[in-house]
Amino acid sequence: MSKGQDLHNEWRRPGKCCRVEGSRSTVWIPHMTNSPSLIVMVGLPARGKTYISKKLTRYFNWIGVPTKAFNVGQYRRDVLKTYKSFEFFLPDNQEGLLIRRQCASRALSDVKRYLDTEGGQVGVFDATNTTRERREIIINFAEQNGYKVFFVESVCEDPEVIETNIVQVKLGSPDYSDCNNDEAIADFLKRIECYQNTYESLDEVSDKDLSFIKIMDVGRRYLVNHVLDHIQSKIVYYLMNIHITPRSIYLCRHGESDLNLMGRIGGDSGLSTRGKQFAKSLGNFIQDQNIKDLKVWTSQMKRTIQTAEALHVPYEQWKAVNEIDAGVCEEMMYEEIQQNYPAEFALRDQDKYRYRYPKGESYEDLVQRLEPVIMELERQENVLVICHQAVMRCLLAYFLDKTAEELPYLKCPLHTVLKLTPVAYGCKVESIFLNIEAVNTHRERPENVDVSRPPEEALVTVPAHQ
Repeated sequence: MSKGQDLHNEWRRPGKCCRVEGSRSTVWIPHMTNSPSLIVMVGLPARGKTYISKKLTRYFNWIGVPTKAFNVGQYRRDVLKTYKSFEFFLPDNQEGLLIRRQCASRALSDVKRYLDTEGGQVGVFDATNTTRERREIIINFAEQNGYKVFFVESVCEDPEVIETNIVQVKLGSPDYSDCNNDEAIADFLKRIECYQNTYESLDEVSDKDLSFIKIMDVGRRYLVNHVLDHIQSKIVYYLMNIHITPRSIYLCRHGESDLNLMGRIGGDSGLSTRGKQFAKSLGNFIQDQNIKDLKVWTSQMKRTIQTAEALHVPYEQWKAVNEIDAGVCEEMMYEEIQQNYPAEFALRDQDKYRYRYPKGESYEDLVQRLEPVIMELERQENVLVICHQAVMRCLLAYFLDKTAEELPYLKCPLHTVLKLTPVAYGCKVESIFLNIEAVNTHRERPENVDVSRPPEEALVTVPAHQ
């Protein structure tokens, strides 16, 4: 018996779950409230399934829910190495069908390992899954392993959107590395046809007991059914906020502040002379960019507001964008923190993301505070966010898919604008220095993070200041 057949039979064994009978579907609901979740993509090729799965994975990881996507197409490419034509996907191609089933089985085996032994909480199964038979196999797999299942279907009938997706994403696929564009598009359209005759869309009658969201025409309409828990409600909340309209997000810190010059963290000081020059230069830069319907957001702190005032455009203040609260260490120099709280200084170096200042915040707290800002950024088009070092790191980590360990050390220098332009599966970043000098506020993690370290080793990476 093959590994794929063995796994297929294993899915059918009875599980310790509660069964709910539907008119056409059978759902197994695990007894455990905090069971791992399996997100299952559904839809024809070129409907944005991988785009959605990657965005969901990035979002959940950013908010602290360990998540990983499993793309069955990549498993197929690993097995086949060379793609010949759409004929591989024909319904009567028995060899192709067997390979695709084996790839799906391997992907689900990896999902199981990730959720059961590698600390994962959410797995995203990224494949077409266009028939009820295929979805039933996945439901049975989840039943055996005690996972909650949530389906995400993307339906699109707009030929322009489909063609744009093919051109932007599929033409860059390894499948078409040896084809010209016209040949690749023609082949991919025939690949879509291979699925259309057997495609069974989710609906609220036949699939009334399943948990799912159905996204129609890239977010013009939604159908949400039977949401069971917090994770599923998060999926719905997130997917109803994202869009694919071309736009750019501009991130920058406030101009250099008086406290920056002195090497003091936090506080609410105003801009230095060079900080005011940067604010004026930023206004000229934004004007030269000629950005359509630009929205400007700041924190409620003096230094971001003074920076925005120089732009002479309307701006909106967000309390959620205020700098990380350093608690008892507010307005201290690093040297003073080392002198007064040496153990705290070392503990922060040991785990900068999770460390919380006494009576203050951690980066982990800051990410939770910034979640509504991320949601609103996803809803908007062109936005300039004038913020702070820790805040900018958190926002940048979301868009660039950085880990919790990388996030607190991302470089966000003063007087530099980062232009983020979402592309197919990621984000293009342009760094624009506006030619106004400023102090360096970036402190790298020192090699010695032991609580008993000598002061000079604790302070070795502190940037120069007045």
